[in-house]
Amino acid sequence: MPWIVGVSGASGTPYAAAVLRALLAAGERVDLVVSRASRLTLLDETQIAFRDGHWQQDLREWLSRGADGKPGTFDVDIERVRYWNAGDLAAGPSSGSYRTKGMLIVPASTACVAGVALGLSKDLLQRAASVTLKERRPLVVAVRETPLNGQTLRHLVALDDAGALVVPASPAFYAGATHIQDLVDFVAGRVLDAAGVPHRLYRRWAGELGGGAPSE
Repeated sequence: MPWIVGVSGASGTPYAAAVLRALLAAGERVDLVVSRASRLTLLDETQIAFRDGHWQQDLREWLSRGADGKPGTFDVDIERVRYWNAGDLAAGPSSGSYRTKGMLIVPASTACVAGVALGLSKDLLQRAASVTLKERRPLVVAVRETPLNGQTLRHLVALDDAGALVVPASPAFYAGATHIQDLVDFVAGRVLDAAGVPHRLYRRWAGELGGGAPSE
């Protein structure tokens, strides 16, 4: 069974790329949903135009880039990815009878958070998230916004009450980050931790002060 990965329009496409690479590296299958708004963000942050007719080529180019935008940083096999158009409400993930392991929304915009919390199902991403909740499957929401107003906070509490795990895209520094990719990988790793997917994206806290300091 696959994991559904939904990419919404919030800034933070490198987080989504890191999660996708790690899922594939762990041998997982992925059902990918890229919202219309996220295509604009992806174009702005990477200069990659994500096109339905060329999604494999565009996805491969996207995932090969590091968080600094440098092409060819990663070599990724996307054979286990199935892509669904965000406007296709008849797609597999729109039904509870379509079996999945759960769903990760990364990054999650406040508009996406509101849509899922209110059950709007205005596109496949929101519908798949609603299905994930009603089927009691894991839903991880990596919200990427600051500051958060009261309305968004109430929506996040509603998602938590419904069984979702809310993972703010907040990188930590105790793991010895020396590059922007390290900070991105930390957030991606915490998303995967919440989903129970094994990875080696960051150095875990071991109870030793200074354990994450870069070696000289």
